[in-house]
Amino acid sequence: VPAGAVSLRCCSTRVSLEDVNRPVIDRIIRVDHAGEYGANRIYAGQMAVLGRSSVGPVIQQMWNQEKDHLKKFNELMVAYRVRPTVLLPFWNVAGFVLGAGSALLGKKGAMACTVAVEESISDHYNSQIRTLMEEDPEKYKELLQVIKQFRDDEREHHDIGLEHDAEAAPAYSVLKTAIQLGCKAAIFLSERI
Repeated sequence: VPAGAVSLRCCSTRVSLEDVNRPVIDRIIRVDHAGEYGANRIYAGQMAVLGRSSVGPVIQQMWNQEKDHLKKFNELMVAYRVRPTVLLPFWNVAGFVLGAGSALLGKKGAMACTVAVEESISDHYNSQIRTLMEEDPEKYKELLQVIKQFRDDEREHHDIGLEHDAEAAPAYSVLKTAIQLGCKAAIFLSERI
């Protein structure tokens, strides 16, 4: 594991489950798991359309990181005994359709989708970091480390999207706004259901 990176091995949580703020932790882990699941489906859709194109390796690299993120949140769900959102079957289809649909617009469309989604997720992760820091940074040290690392990965994906001409996609600002509204709705619902 590179210096400063988070180990993606099984959670070594030493915090007693009775010591955590259950509603906050349940909401954070549930929505983050759903988000990483959705991101995996988006990249799967993009790869189905653009996997053999020149941008395929770039999408695959980002998808591989998202697979690691999902694996970690699967582990955290078990460690913290958090149930997944009941909306996973919907996110399965919606994520793939969003990924494939944006990729049908070409490389720029796929990258516009990446920029919109990753910006939304990194902002959401920042909000969670603030919440956990206000709760008890020492108690949630491991979870904070995971979320900070994943936020940084999402920012990197955002920047990769910009470097690959996301802003030149047809109707970029409309597309970005629509996708980000969808992300906000998905976050709201996945936290609660």
